[in-house]
Amino acid sequence: NGYPPFSQLLTATMSEAEILLVKKSWKKLQGIDPALMADLFYTKLFASQPVLRKMFPTDMEMQHQKLMDMLNVIVTRLDLLHEISPDISAMGDRHTGYGVEPSHYDCVGIALLWTLEKGIGKEWNAPLAAAWQKCYNTIALQMSITP
Repeated sequence: NGYPPFSQLLTATMSEAEILLVKKSWKKLQGIDPALMADLFYTKLFASQPVLRKMFPTDMEMQHQKLMDMLNVIVTRLDLLHEISPDISAMGDRHTGYGVEPSHYDCVGIALLWTLEKGIGKEWNAPLAAAWQKCYNTIALQMSITP
């Protein structure tokens, strides 16, 4: 997949340039049906990790909406993550309650970056991939830390 595992990444604050890259690319993705993007993500995730499918409802429509809403909140507030930090931690607690383990974060990150790459297309490049990976890692690390 070309991406280092979540567990091997060091968290660093995203630079203004990285935040801008993520936000600009997210705006481009707004032209794509959110249900299609979410379906692509979950299809990729479940294809690589079929065991995770049982953690989700049979009807994924609401889950698709939750994923896209959550991504939208995070990306739009990326320069003010401290303001939504309690919400991110709470989301991590909920995911732990669903049975999410630290090793699952790798699979989710890979599926997310793959989905973003497909959605963005030929404009996807190494700096954009690195910015999104840092964004994901920042959120995933905060979700996986229990107080």
